[in-house]
Amino acid sequence: MTALERQTTAHMLWRRLRSPAAWSETADLFAILTVASLPWSTSLTAIFNAAFLLCMVPFLDVRAFLQSLTRPICAAPIALFLLALVGTLWSDAAWGVRLYAVGPTVKLLVLPMLLYHFQRSPRGKWIFIAFLVSCALLSVMSWLVAFYPGLSLKPYDSLERGIFVKNYIDQSQEFTLCAVALAYPILVLLREKRYWIAGLLAALALSFLINMVFVVVSRTALVTVPIMLALFALRHLSWRSVAIIAATLVACAAIAWQASPQLRKTADTFVSDYIRYKEKGEATSLGLRLEFWRKSLGFFAEAPIKGHGTGSTRGLFERAKTGTDYQASAEVIGNPHNQTLNVAVQWGVIGVAVLYAIWILHLLLLRGYGVASWIGFLVVVQNIFTSLFNSHLFDFHEGWMYVIGVGVAGGMVIQTQRSAAKAGEAGS
Repeated sequence: MTALERQTTAHMLWRRLRSPAAWSETADLFAILTVASLPWSTSLTAIFNAAFLLCMVPFLDVRAFLQSLTRPICAAPIALFLLALVGTLWSDAAWGVRLYAVGPTVKLLVLPMLLYHFQRSPRGKWIFIAFLVSCALLSVMSWLVAFYPGLSLKPYDSLERGIFVKNYIDQSQEFTLCAVALAYPILVLLREKRYWIAGLLAALALSFLINMVFVVVSRTALVTVPIMLALFALRHLSWRSVAIIAATLVACAAIAWQASPQLRKTADTFVSDYIRYKEKGEATSLGLRLEFWRKSLGFFAEAPIKGHGTGSTRGLFERAKTGTDYQASAEVIGNPHNQTLNVAVQWGVIGVAVLYAIWILHLLLLRGYGVASWIGFLVVVQNIFTSLFNSHLFDFHEGWMYVIGVGVAGGMVIQTQRSAAKAGEAGS
């Protein structure tokens, strides 16, 4: 390389470093990498997300950003983080435990950054495409692992059927969201008579559902899939179409029930777990949840206004421990497996009010029509219903699905609203 070429290259790099558009494109790239890595790796997700945030800093309009934080959709997630931070002051847990318990709320601080960035970026749709493609590849690996378990990256002693990485709850959460989210674009394409593309997307959505039927599915997904499909039908279809599709789904469900031993086994555990817990107090999956919820309601009643403080949950369960080691009443845990109770035990009614404000404000933002609104709305609905059985807003995987899904979709919706308002002003 000649001196002139080196000088030209250095000049081009310098111009790119000084270009806000170049930094915005790089931020978009890292956002895409973040969501693409989410189904596969927690470490890569954290690294790419940190890179995304760093790329926003050089040309961040501080005044506009701070002004955006005053909007309720941004202020509510920040308020929950601040409540967790302040809640360390009245907790009786060790300081290490208190600070560790603040960690699950930190991801909520990224949500305002995503909302701000994707109000301005034209590449929000690529975030959703990247997630869909990544989950489709994971579905292929799930089938391969189901037939060849040695391909799994999980340790042998924790090997789960059809799970290449992570666990069946996370995988079911991803596949459920992808399958139901595709329903709206399929409907739009059919109305536009673009049958080939609609057929391809329908086949992709069906592949996710078939994987859950015949390979592995979480019980949470079994409960939430019908709710999410019903929500789609009520929002986007006529009553006649709803009746036809409902009858078709019932027929398909009956066929799947007869054809899939795995599905029947998963559903049967609901009843067997409950009976073993009620009759013998065994620490079954369902029995543990019922025990956690019963005790958590008692803890909440002891400090209903401000709760017991950040990180106090495990200590409360330790003091309430009874029975033998094999009984549900003897289990000690720091997470009651219910988002509302998790918040209520630590921060009382104040925390629950902030949590519900987050969900309600984001539902209102995303209640419109369009692909971005539908995906964001579905992300919130899924998080609300799965949080009945888990603390999914605080869990790493599901929490990031919420933050990224709402942040990107919300930013795209705000961008569309602003464009429509400007067009209206120009027209008038």
